[in-house]
Amino acid sequence: MADKVIGVMGAMPEEIADVISLLSNPVTKTVGMRKYTFGTINGVKTVVVFSRWGKVAAAATASTLINVFEVTEIIFTGVAGAISPELKIGDIVIASKLIQHDMDARPLMKQFEIPLLGKTYFECPENQVIKIKSMIQSIIDNGEISSSIDIKTLNQFSITAPNVYIGDIASGDKFFANNQQKRELLEALPSILCVEMEGAAVAQICYEYSVPFIIIRTISDTADDNSHIDFPLFIKNISSIYSMHIIKKLFTL
Repeated sequence: MADKVIGVMGAMPEEIADVISLLSNPVTKTVGMRKYTFGTINGVKTVVVFSRWGKVAAAATASTLINVFEVTEIIFTGVAGAISPELKIGDIVIASKLIQHDMDARPLMKQFEIPLLGKTYFECPENQVIKIKSMIQSIIDNGEISSSIDIKTLNQFSITAPNVYIGDIASGDKFFANNQQKRELLEALPSILCVEMEGAAVAQICYEYSVPFIIIRTISDTADDNSHIDFPLFIKNISSIYSMHIIKKLFTL
Protein backbone atom coordinates (compact mmCIF):
# COMPACT_ATOMS: atom_id res chain seq x y z
CA MET A 1 0.00 0.00 0.00
CA ALA A 2 1.36 3.43 -0.94
CA ASP A 3 2.32 5.88 1.78
CA LYS A 4 -0.27 8.48 2.64
CA VAL A 5 0.60 11.78 0.96
CA ILE A 6 -1.85 14.69 1.17
CA GLY A 7 -1.92 17.51 -1.36
CA VAL A 8 -3.21 20.87 -0.13
CA MET A 9 -4.22 23.44 -2.75
CA GLY A 10 -5.26 27.09 -2.60
CA ALA A 11 -6.04 29.46 -5.49
CA MET A 12 -4.16 32.40 -3.95
CA PRO A 13 -0.75 32.47 -2.25
CA GLU A 14 -2.20 34.10 0.86
CA GLU A 15 -4.59 31.17 1.26
CA ILE A 16 -1.79 28.66 1.68
CA ALA A 17 0.98 30.76 3.30
CA ASP A 18 -0.07 29.88 6.85
CA VAL A 19 -0.56 26.23 5.85
CA ILE A 20 3.04 26.13 4.58
CA SER A 21 4.13 27.41 8.00
CA LEU A 22 2.74 24.17 9.49
CA LEU A 23 5.18 22.03 7.48
CA SER A 24 8.15 20.43 9.19
CA ASN A 25 11.39 20.39 7.14
CA PRO A 26 9.81 22.12 4.11
CA VAL A 27 11.43 21.75 0.69
CA THR A 28 10.20 23.58 -2.42
CA LYS A 29 10.25 22.29 -5.99
CA THR A 30 9.06 24.21 -9.04
CA VAL A 31 7.07 22.32 -11.67
CA GLY A 32 5.12 24.01 -14.47
CA MET A 33 5.62 27.53 -13.05
CA ARG A 34 4.21 26.50 -9.67
CA LYS A 35 6.04 26.10 -6.38
CA TYR A 36 5.21 22.87 -4.55
CA THR A 37 6.35 22.86 -0.93
CA PHE A 38 6.54 19.46 0.69
CA GLY A 39 7.29 18.27 4.21
CA THR A 40 5.21 16.76 7.00
CA ILE A 41 2.34 17.95 9.19
CA ASN A 42 1.91 15.92 12.35
CA GLY A 43 4.05 13.24 10.74
CA VAL A 44 1.96 13.03 7.55
CA LYS A 45 3.68 13.65 4.22
CA THR A 46 2.15 16.80 2.72
CA VAL A 47 2.55 18.90 -0.43
CA VAL A 48 1.17 22.46 -0.41
CA VAL A 49 0.74 24.54 -3.57
CA PHE A 50 -0.74 27.80 -4.86
CA SER A 51 -2.72 26.63 -7.92
CA ARG A 52 -3.67 30.05 -9.36
CA TRP A 53 -7.22 31.03 -10.36
CA GLY A 54 -9.50 29.11 -12.67
CA LYS A 55 -10.37 25.58 -13.74
CA VAL A 56 -7.45 25.04 -16.11
CA ALA A 57 -4.88 26.15 -13.55
CA ALA A 58 -6.49 24.03 -10.85
CA ALA A 59 -6.69 20.93 -13.08
CA ALA A 60 -3.04 21.28 -14.11
CA THR A 61 -1.98 21.62 -10.48
CA ALA A 62 -4.05 18.66 -9.31
CA SER A 63 -2.62 16.52 -12.12
CA THR A 64 0.93 17.41 -11.08
CA LEU A 65 0.18 16.61 -7.44
CA ILE A 66 -1.04 13.17 -8.47
CA ASN A 67 1.50 12.28 -11.16
CA VAL A 68 4.67 13.94 -9.88
CA PHE A 69 4.23 14.04 -6.11
CA GLU A 70 2.05 10.91 -5.94
CA VAL A 71 -0.47 12.33 -3.47
CA THR A 72 -3.10 9.91 -2.25
CA GLU A 73 -5.72 12.60 -1.52
CA ILE A 74 -6.28 16.30 -2.19
CA ILE A 75 -7.74 19.05 -0.02
CA PHE A 76 -8.66 22.38 -1.62
CA THR A 77 -9.13 25.34 0.69
CA GLY A 78 -10.09 28.88 -0.27
CA VAL A 79 -12.88 31.43 -0.64
CA ALA A 80 -16.21 31.42 -2.47
CA GLY A 81 -19.14 33.71 -3.18
CA ALA A 82 -22.47 32.96 -1.54
CA ILE A 83 -25.31 31.96 -3.85
CA SER A 84 -27.75 30.72 -1.21
CA PRO A 85 -29.31 33.63 0.74
CA GLU A 86 -28.78 31.52 3.85
CA LEU A 87 -25.02 32.08 3.79
CA LYS A 88 -23.16 34.92 5.47
CA ILE A 89 -19.61 36.20 5.07
CA GLY A 90 -17.38 34.04 7.25
CA ASP A 91 -19.50 30.89 6.93
CA ILE A 92 -17.85 27.68 5.72
CA VAL A 93 -19.12 25.32 3.03
CA ILE A 94 -17.85 21.76 2.59
CA ALA A 95 -18.73 20.42 -0.84
CA SER A 96 -20.99 17.42 -1.17
CA LYS A 97 -21.25 17.75 -4.96
CA LEU A 98 -19.30 19.91 -7.41
CA ILE A 99 -20.68 21.09 -10.75
CA GLN A 100 -19.00 22.97 -13.60
CA HIS A 101 -21.62 25.65 -14.17
CA ASP A 102 -20.04 26.87 -17.41
CA MET A 103 -19.95 23.45 -19.09
CA ASP A 104 -22.60 23.51 -21.81
CA ALA A 105 -22.27 21.30 -24.90
CA ARG A 106 -25.98 21.32 -25.81
CA PRO A 107 -27.47 19.96 -28.03
CA LEU A 108 -24.75 17.30 -28.14
CA MET A 109 -25.34 16.45 -24.50
CA LYS A 110 -27.28 17.87 -21.58
CA GLN A 111 -26.18 21.04 -19.84
CA PHE A 112 -23.38 20.61 -17.26
CA GLU A 113 -22.48 17.11 -18.49
CA ILE A 114 -18.74 16.46 -18.76
CA PRO A 115 -17.90 15.05 -22.22
CA LEU A 116 -17.01 11.32 -22.27
CA LEU A 117 -17.60 10.92 -18.53
CA GLY A 118 -21.40 11.17 -18.66
CA LYS A 119 -21.43 12.97 -15.32
CA THR A 120 -22.93 16.35 -14.42
CA TYR A 121 -21.37 16.47 -10.95
CA PHE A 122 -18.65 14.92 -8.79
CA GLU A 123 -19.25 13.80 -5.21
CA CYS A 124 -16.99 14.07 -2.18
CA PRO A 125 -16.86 11.02 0.16
CA GLU A 126 -19.96 11.44 2.35
CA ASN A 127 -18.52 9.92 5.52
CA GLN A 128 -15.42 12.12 5.30
CA VAL A 129 -17.49 15.25 4.67
CA ILE A 130 -19.64 14.62 7.74
CA LYS A 131 -16.58 14.00 9.90
CA ILE A 132 -14.91 17.21 8.67
CA LYS A 133 -18.04 19.28 9.29
CA SER A 134 -18.10 18.11 12.90
CA MET A 135 -14.40 18.88 13.28
CA ILE A 136 -14.71 22.40 11.85
CA GLN A 137 -17.75 23.12 13.99
CA SER A 138 -15.77 22.10 17.07
CA ILE A 139 -12.92 24.53 16.39
CA ILE A 140 -15.45 27.32 15.79
CA ASP A 141 -17.36 26.52 18.97
CA ASN A 142 -14.23 26.48 21.13
CA GLY A 143 -13.10 29.84 19.74
CA GLU A 144 -9.93 28.46 18.20
CA ILE A 145 -10.39 30.43 14.98
CA SER A 146 -11.94 33.66 16.30
CA SER A 147 -9.27 34.05 18.99
CA SER A 148 -6.64 34.16 16.23
CA ILE A 149 -8.32 37.04 14.41
CA ASP A 150 -8.37 40.66 15.53
CA ILE A 151 -11.84 41.67 16.77
CA LYS A 152 -11.70 44.82 14.64
CA THR A 153 -11.23 42.69 11.53
CA LEU A 154 -14.10 40.37 12.49
CA ASN A 155 -16.34 43.40 13.02
CA GLN A 156 -15.30 44.89 9.69
CA PHE A 157 -16.75 41.84 7.92
CA SER A 158 -19.65 41.41 10.40
CA ILE A 159 -18.44 37.96 11.42
CA THR A 160 -19.84 36.80 14.75
CA ALA A 161 -20.77 33.11 14.85
CA PRO A 162 -19.88 31.38 11.56
CA ASN A 163 -21.95 28.41 10.48
CA VAL A 164 -20.67 25.27 8.73
CA TYR A 165 -22.65 23.82 5.82
CA ILE A 166 -22.47 20.75 3.62
CA GLY A 167 -23.83 21.36 0.16
CA ASP A 168 -23.38 21.72 -3.58
CA ILE A 169 -20.76 24.06 -5.03
CA ALA A 170 -20.58 25.37 -8.60
CA SER A 171 -17.27 26.15 -10.31
CA GLY A 172 -16.55 28.13 -13.46
CA ASP A 173 -14.23 30.69 -14.99
CA LYS A 174 -16.44 33.63 -14.09
CA PHE A 175 -16.57 36.01 -11.12
CA PHE A 176 -20.13 36.57 -9.91
CA ALA A 177 -20.74 40.21 -9.06
CA ASN A 178 -24.41 41.02 -9.63
CA ASN A 179 -27.85 39.80 -8.67
CA GLN A 180 -28.83 38.74 -12.19
CA GLN A 181 -25.92 36.28 -12.37
CA LYS A 182 -27.00 34.77 -9.07
CA ARG A 183 -30.63 34.48 -10.15
CA GLU A 184 -29.68 32.79 -13.42
CA LEU A 185 -27.44 30.28 -11.65
CA LEU A 186 -30.06 29.46 -9.04
CA GLU A 187 -32.68 28.96 -11.75
CA ALA A 188 -30.41 26.46 -13.50
CA LEU A 189 -28.97 24.88 -10.34
CA PRO A 190 -31.27 25.53 -7.36
CA SER A 191 -29.25 23.36 -4.95
CA ILE A 192 -26.06 25.43 -5.22
CA LEU A 193 -24.82 27.05 -2.00
CA CYS A 194 -21.82 28.96 -3.34
CA VAL A 195 -19.70 29.58 -6.41
CA GLU A 196 -15.95 29.58 -7.08
CA MET A 197 -13.48 28.90 -9.90
CA GLU A 198 -11.58 25.70 -9.14
CA GLY A 199 -13.29 23.02 -7.07
CA ALA A 200 -15.15 21.08 -9.77
CA ALA A 201 -12.04 20.95 -11.96
CA VAL A 202 -10.04 19.44 -9.09
CA ALA A 203 -12.93 17.05 -8.48
CA GLN A 204 -12.90 15.89 -12.11
CA ILE A 205 -9.16 15.19 -12.07
CA CYS A 206 -9.46 13.32 -8.77
CA TYR A 207 -12.39 11.31 -10.14
CA GLU A 208 -10.42 10.31 -13.24
CA TYR A 209 -7.46 9.19 -11.11
CA SER A 210 -9.58 7.66 -8.30
CA VAL A 211 -8.04 10.00 -5.73
CA PRO A 212 -10.22 11.10 -2.78
CA PHE A 213 -10.75 14.86 -2.44
CA ILE A 214 -12.31 17.44 -0.16
CA ILE A 215 -13.24 21.02 -1.10
CA ILE A 216 -13.63 23.51 1.78
CA ARG A 217 -14.67 27.11 1.10
CA THR A 218 -14.96 30.19 3.29
CA ILE A 219 -17.63 32.65 2.17
CA SER A 220 -15.89 35.92 1.32
CA ASP A 221 -18.73 37.80 -0.39
CA THR A 222 -22.34 37.56 -1.47
CA ALA A 223 -21.61 37.20 -5.23
CA ASP A 224 -23.89 40.10 -6.11
CA ASP A 225 -23.95 43.90 -6.37
CA ASN A 226 -22.54 44.05 -2.83
CA SER A 227 -19.51 41.87 -3.61
CA HIS A 228 -16.96 44.65 -3.50
CA ILE A 229 -15.20 43.81 -0.26
CA ASP A 230 -11.53 44.23 0.59
CA PHE A 231 -10.43 40.86 -0.80
CA PRO A 232 -6.72 41.15 0.07
CA LEU A 233 -7.60 41.97 3.69
CA PHE A 234 -10.21 39.21 3.91
CA ILE A 235 -7.90 36.57 2.50
CA LYS A 236 -4.86 37.63 4.53
CA ASN A 237 -6.61 38.16 7.86
CA ILE A 238 -9.68 35.90 7.71
CA SER A 239 -9.68 33.02 5.23
CA SER A 240 -5.97 32.24 5.58
CA ILE A 241 -6.47 31.87 9.35
CA TYR A 242 -9.50 29.65 8.74
CA SER A 243 -7.48 27.47 6.35
CA MET A 244 -4.54 27.09 8.69
CA HIS A 245 -6.68 26.03 11.66
CA ILE A 246 -8.79 23.68 9.55
CA ILE A 247 -5.79 21.97 7.94
CA LYS A 248 -3.99 21.75 11.29
CA LYS A 249 -7.00 20.06 12.85
CA LEU A 250 -7.57 17.76 9.88
CA PHE A 251 -4.11 16.30 10.37
CA THR A 252 -5.07 15.15 13.85
CA LEU A 253 -8.03 13.07 12.64
